[in-house]
Amino acid sequence: MTKTTTTDPERLTRGEIARTLLWAVVVTSAVTNMAASFGGADTWVHLVCGAITVLCAGTLVVRNVRGRR
Repeated sequence: MTKTTTTDPERLTRGEIARTLLWAVVVTSAVTNMAASFGGADTWVHLVCGAITVLCAGTLVVRNVRGRR
C-alpha cells in the first residue's frame, strides 16, 4: 500500500485564524467602546478599548502589507 500526501485546500491556515481573531477583537472592542460612550463610562474604559482597537487594526494592516511583498 502506497502512502500519498495530499494537501487539503479547505484546511485553515494559522494566518487565516489569526486574521479572523484579530477582526473579531477589533469589532468587539469598537462595539464595547460605543456601548461605553452611551453608558457614560469612565475615560479609562474608552482609552483601553481604543488602544485595543488601534493595536489590532494596526496588526491587520502590517500583516496585509507584508503579505503583498
